[in-house]
Amino acid sequence: MALNNTYDARPQQETAVGAGVQLLLLALLGMAIGMGPAGWLTGLAFAFATWAVLSRALHRSCLRTFGPANRVTLGRATLVGGVTALVADSFESAPPVTLLVGLTAVALLLDGVDGKVARRTGTSTALGARFDMEVDAFLILVLSVYVAMQLGPWVLLIGGMRYAFLAAARLAPWLNAPLPPSFARKTVAAVQGIALLLAGAELLPHLANLAVVTVALGSLLWSFGRDVRWLWRTSRTPVEAPVTAELLELAAR
Repeated sequence: MALNNTYDARPQQETAVGAGVQLLLLALLGMAIGMGPAGWLTGLAFAFATWAVLSRALHRSCLRTFGPANRVTLGRATLVGGVTALVADSFESAPPVTLLVGLTAVALLLDGVDGKVARRTGTSTALGARFDMEVDAFLILVLSVYVAMQLGPWVLLIGGMRYAFLAAARLAPWLNAPLPPSFARKTVAAVQGIALLLAGAELLPHLANLAVVTVALGSLLWSFGRDVRWLWRTSRTPVEAPVTAELLELAAR
């Protein structure tokens, strides 16, 4: 029994390695583009926040091993940290679009790989699923900030919608109920990253980019609206008490 409660520091060591890789990526980006203070400070803040939050979550979950799927997600988080630094730096100087698009594309392509790895290796955990979801959400937020500089502040609705939903859930606890799996929800989530990447790459005319992002936002509003409606209707449905043998016997009497 004592061995089962022994604290294992190996998962924490892997988060430290991840933070080190993040710093290395920032150093490479700094040498490649001469990144300014905003990019450096934002990248360092992202690296520290990721390490701190993930380390705390690992400690609370008492995982004995970090797992291959979480390593993939940590790699994606490192790429997202690089994208975040580049977007912050773009407020001071012309953004290196090719480099930003390249890092973003790899991060998006790896989305879903961690889930497949977790299923194939039998290492699926609630922490891993939440880690993957938070990395995805933050990447969409950062991309929406970048595209908003081209198309207008309304684009921030795409990146901020999930965080607004989480804030609303603190006031309306019924929003915290688990949702059933949905292929449509996953598809809409994937569309956001692709649409924002396409608009950020500036490969299409302005009006085409505007249309792509508008469609993405519309699909996201539909998806959130459908989920909120389902949660509301479920919260209004009375839960029937289970009928036990004792209650049946009393009713018979």
